[in-house]
Amino acid sequence: MAVTTAAAYGIYPQEVVLTDIVRNLNQAGFENEDICMMLSPTHPIASIIRDASLFSTDREDTAASAGMIGWLSAFGAVLIPTVGFFIRSRVFLHALMVAREAPALCGNARTLVGLGFSEQEATRFEDQLGQLGVLVYVSCAESAKTLWAREVLRHTGARETNTVEETIMNAAAAA
Repeated sequence: MAVTTAAAYGIYPQEVVLTDIVRNLNQAGFENEDICMMLSPTHPIASIIRDASLFSTDREDTAASAGMIGWLSAFGAVLIPTVGFFIRSRVFLHALMVAREAPALCGNARTLVGLGFSEQEATRFEDQLGQLGVLVYVSCAESAKTLWAREVLRHTGARETNTVEETIMNAAAAA
């Protein structure tokens, strides 16, 4: 079960400032709950999450980790392969349970299939994610808003952007 084909995505390098992307999406009318991010396990945020501990004696580290976890928990979903995931949106939860197994939730190609991508595209994105760093996916209530989301993602520096619908049509035409 895929979320919807009414979605846009952008692939970014690791050094992108995610707060800038989110701010731009929010200003363009997209809610945090409509945003799903998949981060490379080598992304700096992954390190913060991996090293987070409630039992740390360093109050500053604990506060920073708690702040980061709180920020990530505000989105529809955030997936970090081999590290963990945060899912707030029921829509994303159902879509990401597509493989019905825990490894799918930690961000592999099956996760991307649950978001509406073909197996081939999902594998390609999984490979790119390991090299680049971040995939931002914006679910849209109306398919007309996907073009606007794609433009916002392009404007914020995504190396590749498209709508899920166009990606599916391109894959079908190539087959």
